Amino acid sequence: MSKVISVVSGKGGTGKTLFASNMGALLAMGGNSVVLIDMDLGLRNLDIYLGLENNVVYNVMDVVSGMCRIKQALVRDKRFKSLYLMSAAPPRDERDITPLHIKVLCERLKSEFDYIIIDGSAGVGENMDLAVAAADTVVVITEPEAASIRDADVVDRELEKMGIKDKCCVVNKVDPELMALGVVPSLSDISHSLRLRIAGLIQYDSNIYIATNSGVPIVLKVGTYIEKNFSRIVKRIIENE
Repeated sequence: MSKVISVVSGKGGTGKTLFASNMGALLAMGGNSVVLIDMDLGLRNLDIYLGLENNVVYNVMDVVSGMCRIKQALVRDKRFKSLYLMSAAPPRDERDITPLHIKVLCERLKSEFDYIIIDGSAGVGENMDLAVAAADTVVVITEPEAASIRDADVVDRELEKMGIKDKCCVVNKVDPELMALGVVPSLSDISHSLRLRIAGLIQYDSNIYIATNSGVPIVLKVGTYIEKNFSRIVKRIIENE
């Protein structure tokens, strides 16, 4: 049965797109057919994280407006057997788009793909409503920073109002030394501040950001502690552990 997973955050810069791109890569490496949809409207970056920015012709707004067919907007990542990108429009697009458009799009994609991963926008509001409209699961990305944790809780409360029950949190950019010094929120602090289930932690590592800027999902380096950690987190999300 196909599944729609939306990745959102309370504030920008937490690593939402980083996580979405690597989650999609891992699922594709596991033999699944995957489509990544960039719904960070007006601020698209998913194409850069995948190194596909020069391949994008049509985007999600072209699909929902009827300008092109779904297949025309799908960009295949040739490093994988079945991983596709549907990009967002680069500038803010004034064409009408509603949660119903996204629900219909995802229902059509479910006939072709095992997983539909939506990279949503940061914060709450209309864009988040679009990103989670068709979601079976929502992943909230946060980091050990007071404002980020507070904003993640705001997102969680909004998701609760929308009736979304299958949701969890991933804590990115974890620096154990700073936590030990007590200058950033500890894991205990984060756990007490959030009602969300914590699916995993991602330690700060410059190699992740080098890979991101190279357009290469870090999980392609199989066997590293980073790839193993991402794999465990994705498994917990998929299996709702």
